[in-house]
Amino acid sequence: MGLGKWLGGLFGGGSNTGSGGKTRFKAEEHKGFLITPAPTQRDGQWQVAGTISREGADGTRQEHAFIRADLLPSADQAAEFAMRKGRQIVDEQGERLFD
Repeated sequence: MGLGKWLGGLFGGGSNTGSGGKTRFKAEEHKGFLITPAPTQRDGQWQVAGTISREGADGTRQEHAFIRADLLPSADQAAEFAMRKGRQIVDEQGERLFD
């Protein structure tokens, strides 16, 4: 079993991809950061999760993953909540997020 699959199982499994491997939820830019919701299915509900990324000064991609304990009844609700939490994280931490 690959590391990614193992980690996915450890954190509740699920996927942010639809058929064809395309990301199911749209990423949005906020203050120069890209927020991508990535809810995962857990115990019949959806756990709030996502990533915040940006291009670093040296041209490399920097990424911060976040997972919340919140569970919601639908993937769309969890994705919407993940966007709100992602914007809040960016507003509170900004550039320090990648220190």
